[in-house]
Amino acid sequence: MTKKFEELVKTKNNADMLVHATRKTVEESGEKLTQEEKSQIEDAVVELEKAISSEDTTSIEAATKGVNDVLTPLTQKLYTQEESEHQDQSTEEASDNTVDAEFEEVKEEDK
Repeated sequence: MTKKFEELVKTKNNADMLVHATRKTVEESGEKLTQEEKSQIEDAVVELEKAISSEDTTSIEAATKGVNDVLTPLTQKLYTQEESEHQDQSTEEASDNTVDAEFEEVKEEDK
């Protein structure tokens, strides 16, 4: 195998993994992303799939960058939303688990 071929295979594999991971992220995000955001991501992914089938390393790398450029800010948005949801839940759980009780200290000699 030539070095150029190995680079193409590696680039295609990375791009293919990105396609699957991106679609999974969009699917799992549910209603957290707008239809417009989902559409932007899908357009970038379709371009990446076309580049993968072209077997041109430069095109694949450019399309990979395109997906990452669209995905990165949206992933940060999802992470921020998720983080604030967890903080809200933690606050609720902390207030729900508070126990107010009286206690009496028992000394060894009183036993």
